[in-house]
Amino acid sequence: MPRTIVRRSVTSLAAFALLLSVGACGANASSSTNSDKNLKTVSFMLSWAPDTNHIGAYVAQKKGYFAEEGLNVDILATSQAGAEQAVSTGAANFALSNTFNVGVANIKNAGLKLLAQIQQRTSAIWCSLASNTSIKSPKDFDGKTFATFGANESDAVIKRMIQTDGGKGEFDKVTVGTSTFQTLSSGKADFGGFYTTWEGVQAELNGPKLNCWNEPDYGVPGNADEIGIITSDAEISKDPRTVQGFTRAIQKGYTWAYEHPDEAAQILVDSAKDANLDIKFVKRSMQIITEGNYWGPRDEVKAGTFTIGTPDPDGAQKYFDFVADSGAYTDQNNQVVTTPPVATQQIDTQYLIPGADIVKAIQ
Repeated sequence: MPRTIVRRSVTSLAAFALLLSVGACGANASSSTNSDKNLKTVSFMLSWAPDTNHIGAYVAQKKGYFAEEGLNVDILATSQAGAEQAVSTGAANFALSNTFNVGVANIKNAGLKLLAQIQQRTSAIWCSLASNTSIKSPKDFDGKTFATFGANESDAVIKRMIQTDGGKGEFDKVTVGTSTFQTLSSGKADFGGFYTTWEGVQAELNGPKLNCWNEPDYGVPGNADEIGIITSDAEISKDPRTVQGFTRAIQKGYTWAYEHPDEAAQILVDSAKDANLDIKFVKRSMQIITEGNYWGPRDEVKAGTFTIGTPDPDGAQKYFDFVADSGAYTDQNNQVVTTPPVATQQIDTQYLIPGADIVKAIQ
């Protein structure tokens, strides 16, 4: 679950390798979609291999929510350049991304907007192998080796966590070549980044066991993982009705999945067959998402008093400011940018449908 994965590259590179190996596994899922000529075909690009972050799109497709909006949606495997660039250039109409990635891309004039923020709390975890007894808390990352995908942003997060825990914030790095799990198990690195809703499930069910810490508990402000649905300013200007219909359908898909996690897990497994997802694994991921209220307070979502897709610009801004202070932003000329993106300028909420209307529509 990536942050080239959505926000930053802390996911297992194995997930990206899987995505390349299955090719257009997401596109294959759309082959069963109603191809009636009266439906308008648009594309939704995955941000990495199919997983529970994408599950609302597969549910919306399977349950006919896209078709109800007059849309035939092709679910596409991510491009090597990334979902943000694909949407910016028009290669895809919509994609999974997050507020942070949108802000970073817009520094380079990508012209993107977040339409719906699905994930409401941070899921990134920073872990060492449980067998590595020299690491008992983040301060013990000092002097150790970080398995990184190369993002300066991740360096800033680790430094802040170490210093908040009483350490100096000094560590070595090695670039992950296959997967973070493999890099740690080989002894080439001591700690790395994962996601509790995916790699955390892998560690729980299949090993290796991990000791993990959450970045908000160690001084990292805001919400770095505001995962959601993006489109381009050009798409909004050109075809607002399609944007509205897609947003409404995707809200229905994620809301239904939140209310029916086991059934949604089966839809994902059946729809993304080439990914060879294990149903036990996917159900456990959905269990963590629902029990942890990752997409919002679940009781309130069911009651229609909380709308899936609600943005959190305050949380995004705090994280934008933190990253700016670390000097991790660069423009299209690779020059450091010290002014953070403005969170409210990365978000377009005009197409969100109130939670009560969504709940009524999927009953």
